[in-house]
Amino acid sequence: MIRDAMKDFIAKEIIPIRDDLEHGDTPPYEVLRKMYATFGIGDQAETTFWKRLEHEKAVAAGTASVDDKPSRHSGGDAGFTLIPTIELCRQCPGLVTALGVSAGLTASAINGKGTIAQKERWVPDLLTLRKVGAWAITEPNSGSDAFGSMLATARRDGDEYLLNGNKTFITNGPYADTIVFICKLDEGNDPKERKILSFVLDTGMPGLTQTKPLRKMGMHSSPTGELFLDDVRVGRDRLIGEDEDPPKGGRDGAKSTFQQERAGVAAMALGIIEQCLELSVAYAKSRVQFGQPIGEFQLIQQKLATMEVARMNIQNLVYRTIELSNAGRTMTFAEASAMKLYSAQQATACALEAVQLHGGNGYMAEYHVEQLARDAKVLQIYAGTDEIQTRAIAKALLAG
Repeated sequence: MIRDAMKDFIAKEIIPIRDDLEHGDTPPYEVLRKMYATFGIGDQAETTFWKRLEHEKAVAAGTASVDDKPSRHSGGDAGFTLIPTIELCRQCPGLVTALGVSAGLTASAINGKGTIAQKERWVPDLLTLRKVGAWAITEPNSGSDAFGSMLATARRDGDEYLLNGNKTFITNGPYADTIVFICKLDEGNDPKERKILSFVLDTGMPGLTQTKPLRKMGMHSSPTGELFLDDVRVGRDRLIGEDEDPPKGGRDGAKSTFQQERAGVAAMALGIIEQCLELSVAYAKSRVQFGQPIGEFQLIQQKLATMEVARMNIQNLVYRTIELSNAGRTMTFAEASAMKLYSAQQATACALEAVQLHGGNGYMAEYHVEQLARDAKVLQIYAGTDEIQTRAIAKALLAG
């Protein structure tokens, strides 16, 4: 039912404006808000949020037990997220990136580690898309080595902090209303030994500059920009958790966000592969060369068969993620990395094979496989490169 409803919405609301989204002429947020309104996603997310927050308040007041906490996995939550992701990525993967960073990563960073007051202040607007969120960790000199090479700093100034630094490749950066800014606490010590802190910023704060969207290879419907901070003054109320020494450090908070990101990439990859396969099968049946449909040639059949194997494998991984979530469990960090590594590689390979199967037509923007091939490549780069995923998997194996 979810899949059919999403397909209908996409056909009516997204495909007609896909070119505008892909050319960067139309920011994605209004159509995403329309999707949220159509399916009641924002209302459901906000209702669930307030129930959990009321319970958290009751626990803090000593009138409720932590064990009675409302389940985060009831009602097929993962399915309601991942199945729409698959369908959106068949047509416009950038929409999922923009949505996931705002309502997913940014909201989760505050909801997972913030105080009750911080959650009340920022999370509802992010979960409902009333405001757009950005999660800022990457810097020009710190890509895969996000923490070790991080130069962005927070310096104490009385009871406040002064934030400085430059973030790049920030999804939603140009339009974000709310930004989670990750940096190091500069106490005059060795940068490698500095604590990782996260602050919540609002657009328009003095010293904060958000650039126009950057031009890039793919995912054009997902605006990406840079952030520049020059002595941005913030109070402790903007430090997530209001604690420089949380029970689990800032690295752990970012790591859990990475894990969430990696699981979502598999669903994105599945959508891309499904669409590439569907378009390739149709083209193989209709395109005639040497007096017969190209689907009659064994080399074309091999391409289709390989794509189908990848589709089945990644579908199984995504459905396993849904089943684990409904059982109140998650993959390990290494398992999520393995799923992300394989899915991203297969999405890129299948999309390029779809272009090859379409020949010269596949290289033309008129054919959808051209867009999907450009969009797929970034799955091997963001949320941790293939090389970083490989390292995470191997370290877990060697530690076992």
